[in-house]
Amino acid sequence: MFDLIFACFLGVICGAITGLIPGIHVNTAGAIIFTSSAFLLGIFSPEFLCVFLVAMSIAHALIEFIPSIFLGVPDEATAVSVLPGHRMVLEGRSKEAIRIVAIGGFGAIIVIILILPILIIFLPNIQGAVKPYTFVILLLVSVYMLWRLSNGKKAFFWSSILFIFSGFLGWTIFQTPISSGLSMMCIFSGLFGISTILFSLNDKSFMPHQNKFYDLELNSNMLRGIFAGGVSGAILGFLPGFGPAQGSIIAQTVAGGDGEDNTENFLTSISGLNTSDTLFSLICIYLIGNPRSGIAVYMSYLISTFSIWHLLIFIFTALVAVSISLMLCLKLGDSFSKIMQNINYKKLSFIVIILMVLILYIFTIIYSANIIYITLALITSTAMGLLPHYLGVSKSHLMGVLIIPAMIIYFEMFI
Repeated sequence: MFDLIFACFLGVICGAITGLIPGIHVNTAGAIIFTSSAFLLGIFSPEFLCVFLVAMSIAHALIEFIPSIFLGVPDEATAVSVLPGHRMVLEGRSKEAIRIVAIGGFGAIIVIILILPILIIFLPNIQGAVKPYTFVILLLVSVYMLWRLSNGKKAFFWSSILFIFSGFLGWTIFQTPISSGLSMMCIFSGLFGISTILFSLNDKSFMPHQNKFYDLELNSNMLRGIFAGGVSGAILGFLPGFGPAQGSIIAQTVAGGDGEDNTENFLTSISGLNTSDTLFSLICIYLIGNPRSGIAVYMSYLISTFSIWHLLIFIFTALVAVSISLMLCLKLGDSFSKIMQNINYKKLSFIVIILMVLILYIFTIIYSANIIYITLALITSTAMGLLPHYLGVSKSHLMGVLIIPAMIIYFEMFI
């Protein structure tokens, strides 16, 4: 048992490190562990490696909001949180923002654990019934959110255009021989990372003094956001083809906030979705035999027979990991807040852009991808990412980059 406790703490540390590095996805770190498993299994048990992976993925899911909020550097799971979270930092409310996402991520894990008995009873049957209608669900939810997040017909028109064209961008790049992980790193760096930072520079933004005092209460809005994040993470478990992009739409709908008018509600639901989806993707191995994330796939290979005892161990690991990660998130977030007040924001922004591009091209070389494709995709996605700022619409509509390709795939199954 001591070795599993050690694996949990080690996983949290590694997850915190990968979460703080811009552009690094937890599946990348998981792939390194999995490819080394033939050697590692000679030293550690399969349960040790799986507990490590669970703890690492939970810690990464929570800690990765720190670079997203402070630096505007997103990945698929945190992209829609960039604008409201980054805006709070520019308002001097960074400590408040960090506490909101930390509470949201922790609370959603509790929600998942509490509703698990209900999911065990109903999920297997619901999953089979819903699968043929995934396209219809995606279409209806997308149209609803386009209308809901638009202030008037003109905004709805431009939001729809951005949604469709970002979808074409996603579909196009996914047809290339470039790996999906590298593709997502590229287009999300452009759509939500580099474009957001460039606009901040153009708008002459600066890092203001961060308020040391904050008045944060666990009010009804935050509780609704926590519940929405947990439920949305569970919904993703039985909607094939849905990921954080589609889940963010569901979370916004359930939470009743759009990120502009109710930041607390929005951030708690998105951070809750991120952590709860991480846990539920593992639970799905036991419930429906379908691993829903890269980490879950690696675990399904490491453990051939996934029993109820494995499930209980991993749920306990997730609870311990998210508790430790909550404290780490607060400490690291406060440290970032202090450090960044003494740094030239303009220079830091340029450094972050250079770092994002550098990491992208390092992985391009590692995966032997076509540099010309990557460069064109990065330029195109960055240009598209600037448009919502000038059109005055929500950047969350750019999540069509993932939603529309999923719709096309499931439309073919639907017909």
